[in-house]
Amino acid sequence: MKTISKIIALAGAAAVLPFSASADIDPNLPQYERVAGVSGTLNSVGSNTLTVVLQLLAEGFESVYPNVNIQIQGAGSGTAPAALIDGTAQIGPMSRQMRESERDAFEARYGYQPTEIAIAIDALAVFVHRDNPIEGLSLPEIDAMFSSTNRLGHRPIRTWGQAGLGGEWANQRVSVYGRNSVSGTYGVFRNLALGGGDYDGARYQEMPGSSAVTQAIGEDRFGIGYSGIGYLTADTRAIPVSSEKGGEFFEPNMANCLSGDYPIFRLLYLYVNKNPREEIDTLTGEFLNYVLSLQGQEHVVRAGFFPLPASVVEDSRGQLR
Repeated sequence: MKTISKIIALAGAAAVLPFSASADIDPNLPQYERVAGVSGTLNSVGSNTLTVVLQLLAEGFESVYPNVNIQIQGAGSGTAPAALIDGTAQIGPMSRQMRESERDAFEARYGYQPTEIAIAIDALAVFVHRDNPIEGLSLPEIDAMFSSTNRLGHRPIRTWGQAGLGGEWANQRVSVYGRNSVSGTYGVFRNLALGGGDYDGARYQEMPGSSAVTQAIGEDRFGIGYSGIGYLTADTRAIPVSSEKGGEFFEPNMANCLSGDYPIFRLLYLYVNKNPREEIDTLTGEFLNYVLSLQGQEHVVRAGFFPLPASVVEDSRGQLR
C-alpha cells in the first residue's frame, strides 16, 4: 500500500512540470480507450467532498458505456469503510486516508488490505464572505479561531478586530463553520490547521455537507469556514494562508499545493476491494482506468479540484495491477 508521504513526494517532484497556478492537465496522461463487455451497476458510498466530481465522472463513463449505471451516496468519508466491508459498494471515496482501525476491520473480513487510489489534489480552503477584507491568516490564527485548545500557540480570536481588521469589522464576532465528525474533511482540517486539537464546541457550527459550509458563509458576512476548493462560490473567497504568524501568504492553488507552500492540502482517494492475487472486476477496473485518464482528470478540473501529474497517475494505476 502506498503511503500519502510517498505520493506527495511524487507530486512534489512533478512540480517542475509546466503547470500554471490554476489547474492545467498534464498532457502525458493516458487517453481512455473504450473496451468491450462493460456493463452493470457500480455503487459508490463515502465522501461528500467527492460527490460532484464523482457525478461528473459517472456521467462521462456512462456516456462511453450506456449499459452502466453508477449510484453515488455521499454521506461522508466515515461511511466508506463499512460499505466496502459489507459489500454494499464497490467504490469507497474518501477525502482522507483510511485509519488503521478501518484497514484492520477490512483485513479481518477479507484477509488483505483495501486498495487505495489517489485521484485528485485538493486545497482544503479557508473561506470567508466575499466582503471580508482580510488579507490572509496564519495557521496559528486559524487555530485560534476554530479551536478550544489553541495548540499552535496563538491567543484565542473571537472578533475580527483580534484578527487585525478595523472599522466596522473590529467588534464583529467571528462565526465559525465546518463539517461534521463523519466527514474526512473535518479530521484533515483538525490535524493540519488545529495541530490535532479540539474544535470549540460552543461556537463551532457543524454543516452536513461541503456546499452547506460555503452557502452558510455566503449568507454571513462575519463567517469563516473550511471546505474543498471545489466548493468556492460567488459569495465566498478562499483566502491565502501562511504556515506561521508573520509568514508569507500562499494562495490555495495547484502550484502552491504541489510545492507544499500552501499548508492545508490533501489528496482525494477512491478505495476498492481488490484481492492482490486476482484481477479486479472489469466494471470497477474500467471505471478507475477512466478516472485515471486524461478524460477523467478533465472532470476533476471541472469539479474545481486539481488534476494529478502523470507520475502520480502512474503510481495510482500501479495499485490496480
